[in-house]
Amino acid sequence: MIGNRSNVLDPLRLQLADGIRMLLTGTTAARTHEFNPDETYWFGPDSVVWLVHGDLAMLVGGLRALLLQTLHPLAMAGVAEHSDYRADPLGRLRRTGAFLAATTFGTATEAEHAVARVRRIHDQVVGSTPDGTRYEANNPHLLAWVHCTEVDSFLVAHNRYARNALIEDAGDRYVAEMAQVGTRVGVVSPPMSTMELAWRLEAYRPELCAGVQARRTVRFLLAPPLPIAVRPMYAVIAAAAVSLLPRYAQSALLLALPPGVEPTVVRPATAGLLRLLNWSLSATDQRS
Repeated sequence: MIGNRSNVLDPLRLQLADGIRMLLTGTTAARTHEFNPDETYWFGPDSVVWLVHGDLAMLVGGLRALLLQTLHPLAMAGVAEHSDYRADPLGRLRRTGAFLAATTFGTATEAEHAVARVRRIHDQVVGSTPDGTRYEANNPHLLAWVHCTEVDSFLVAHNRYARNALIEDAGDRYVAEMAQVGTRVGVVSPPMSTMELAWRLEAYRPELCAGVQARRTVRFLLAPPLPIAVRPMYAVIAAAAVSLLPRYAQSALLLALPPGVEPTVVRPATAGLLRLLNWSLSATDQRS
């Protein structure tokens, strides 16, 4: 009976998997994380980075990071003036995913090439904010802000929504492992523990504010021009990302959720959606 039910649902499962992969990567081809012991890698199957970045909770963490990053005026100016996220929001999402895949699961050579591409792009991101303050994307201080918000967001989302929660000192290990990527991108002395990560993020608080560019970008991030079929799923992910923002960020961006909505609506809806997506992506494609 179970087998028959599975057979009936297989076409729907594969169709859903194709749609998700096309949305996230631009192709329906499944990616496998194969580890070749004859190759050199930055990380391996026993790393916490593999565990965290291999879970779909990353979808929530990635959007949370983008929302949080808008609060730094210099980082926000660089995005507003040099990014094509409005014209090609899926392209930016896919390029970010490709970078994470290369640095996490790729060989050392693939990871180094991915970092080199990012640094070349950052070399071109220079300018001034509306008030005349100069910014450079390769400024180590700004790179550290982006790095810390990403590491924190991926960790927070994993602890809330991942299939396998981190245990004991795994959070500290994740932060320390991600420091390797941060250093190669240009971050000076990236945090090496969850406590240091929290301290570094807190130190940025005096620099943060939600200006016009930030609020305009946040509105776009929460309702981008996606295919109609995926908008309900994106809305769930967006609500989860907002709910995981620090209170000060929710307040500054005018995104605070009504009391009780997160535990009673957002959390169960997101958990259910991620289970559905994991179920679809775990399908074995038998098509010829």
